[in-house]
Amino acid sequence: MTVHTFIDEEPETGPSTTPLKPSKATSDMGDANQWTLIWYKFSRNKLAVVSGFVILFFCLVGLFAEVLAPSVPDASRPQFTNAPPQNLGFFVTDADGSSRFQLHVTGYTMEVDPASLRRSYVVDPEQIVPVGLFVQGAPYKMWGLFDANIHLLGPVNHDDTMYLLGTDRLGRDLLSRLIHGTRISMSIGLVGVSISLVLGVILGALSGFYGGVVDTVIQRVIEVISSMPTIPLWLGLAAAIPLTWSPLMVYFIITLIVSLFGWTGLAREVRGRFFALRGEDFVTAAKLDGSSERRVIFRHILPSLTSHILAVVTLALPTMIVAETALSFLGIGLKAPIVSWGVLLQEAQNVRTIANASWQLVWPAGAVVVTVLAYNFLGDGLRDAADPYEA
Repeated sequence: MTVHTFIDEEPETGPSTTPLKPSKATSDMGDANQWTLIWYKFSRNKLAVVSGFVILFFCLVGLFAEVLAPSVPDASRPQFTNAPPQNLGFFVTDADGSSRFQLHVTGYTMEVDPASLRRSYVVDPEQIVPVGLFVQGAPYKMWGLFDANIHLLGPVNHDDTMYLLGTDRLGRDLLSRLIHGTRISMSIGLVGVSISLVLGVILGALSGFYGGVVDTVIQRVIEVISSMPTIPLWLGLAAAIPLTWSPLMVYFIITLIVSLFGWTGLAREVRGRFFALRGEDFVTAAKLDGSSERRVIFRHILPSLTSHILAVVTLALPTMIVAETALSFLGIGLKAPIVSWGVLLQEAQNVRTIANASWQLVWPAGAVVVTVLAYNFLGDGLRDAADPYEA
């Protein structure tokens, strides 16, 4: 009998070929749904997250404008025209030399040049205007529903002056007007994009799903609208608005005008995605299962485009805000007594204001720039997170 002896061979040196087990975090993300993956990737984009909080802050300011504004936007004091901003202090010094906490602003002393009759303001440290939280001030109608007079920040004595951002040429508080303008400028972007979203998604879906004559007609309409010169058309439409219409009606018409030119880009993008998805297996399976065309469009194809549409809409919002600002700046958009950032920037056409009261332009322009940048950064973050499987 032959005895065979088996000798264990030494293991080869080199990298281990044992498969690595996925980590718990990777395993959990592998089991996550689409929205969880989107949020996971979006939360890692710190700039987009901060931009989201900035947008949320502006939305809350617009929502509670009456309470946050120190005064009503149309309240004027001619004796304080083009008054510079006042600094907010936290401590005051008593007569005995001790200091105590007290919110306050320093008052003005007005001087008039006898030669040029030019009015100037000098800070008077002797005038201490106490400032409080949740003080009673100018009455207003909250959201147009009920009367109130509580303001988050304001002078303790209603007759005192507190202009943290200065005043305009009519002696109106610029901070109050800027806060109230936030509501109009932010809402006109949201309302305008909502209208554009409905038009763009519906027409783009019909064009991409059916093709043929339907696609040809819708695309020709889009091309006609895109080829129109916007500024002359806006001028003509704004001139057609009757002067007797209420500010609310003018606001609605301006929003509609801006929306009618903002849906074409979204419609083309939705059309292209429908062309790419209408031949996929899940669409064919839905048709063979007896689903109607409406169900295939709105139940099977559109949900797969939700993240992409959300990113496109977020990037379209600053375009709406800039369009309203440009129209109001040119005098063909919103007009007084409506207050928006574009209406406030109309003062940029006044050379005297630019030379002597530049703060009237810095704050509205700064609000527009910050909002537009925040929307762009937020849109970029959502667009990158819309495809969470990319590295």
